[in-house]
Amino acid sequence: MNFYVASSFKNKKLVREVSLQLKQLGWHHTYDWTQNERANSLEALQKIGILEKQAVAASDIVVVILPGGKGSHIELGLAIAWRKKTFLYAPNRDAMDMDTTSTFYHLPEVWICDESIEELITTIRDSTTNSN
Repeated sequence: MNFYVASSFKNKKLVREVSLQLKQLGWHHTYDWTQNERANSLEALQKIGILEKQAVAASDIVVVILPGGKGSHIELGLAIAWRKKTFLYAPNRDAMDMDTTSTFYHLPEVWICDESIEELITTIRDSTTNSN
């Protein structure tokens, strides 16, 4: 199973934790953007954007960890448009707060998890096992 994890730089540690747990299931991380530094040029942004778009396209599942930035929300849109299994991790219940939520968080093809990382991994594992 191929996966991609989208989020903001401030969530690097959490992204790495989720990635590690999915790799322990024997899954393949299509691109680890946490190895990058912040882009400092338009050319660097373009290169990273191409890699991230390719990674979403190559993934079977996409995990979006909130709070996310502009890029992670674009990746969420790509995942939905390309019919990827999409999991939204909202530990602060941002997805359920009318002031911070998005209509796209509540599409039927998006699984929302707002409890623990363990619950997120279990939800991902169970939903991919039960539907394949």
